[in-house]
Amino acid sequence: MAEVEIHAGHGHEIDEFGRSVGVLVGAIGIVLAVTTIGAHRAHSATIITRTEANDKWAFYQAKKERAHLQDVGATVVEALNSDPARAAPVIAKFRADEQRYQHESDALNQEARALEAEVSHQEGRALWLDLSEGFLELGLVLSSLYFLARRRFFPVLGVSAAAIGAGLALWSLML
Repeated sequence: MAEVEIHAGHGHEIDEFGRSVGVLVGAIGIVLAVTTIGAHRAHSATIITRTEANDKWAFYQAKKERAHLQDVGATVVEALNSDPARAAPVIAKFRADEQRYQHESDALNQEARALEAEVSHQEGRALWLDLSEGFLELGLVLSSLYFLARRRFFPVLGVSAAAIGAGLALWSLML
């Protein structure tokens, strides 16, 4: 039987820089995963807050319509009034309800505007996280190109892009 020789050392020398790049790619991947989760949560929070604001605006509109209906009711009773003594309590109730609905609608207006401001804040934060995610992905890809091209400038560019991405992620936390 012929003997088979196995040469274990051809072309597979240990690349210490490649190991460092591999660890770097893993670290960038971890930061990218955390940033992606943060971006998704920011978008979800924006949608939820937007829905709450829309609900407040709808409730505000309903209160405004109720106030208007109370005004119309009081006006109709005043116009068709044949007995002022009998109509006065009804008109007073209509006017009191109208004032109550006006007051409630004003409070809802303030709440809806506060929620709109929160939506704007969350949308801005989500945008920064999206930009961060893009730079981190770019850094991951550029760093990984070292394994195909064996050119050291790819990890340098990758680290630069990843540093920008990480900085943008930190910036979004300060907003």
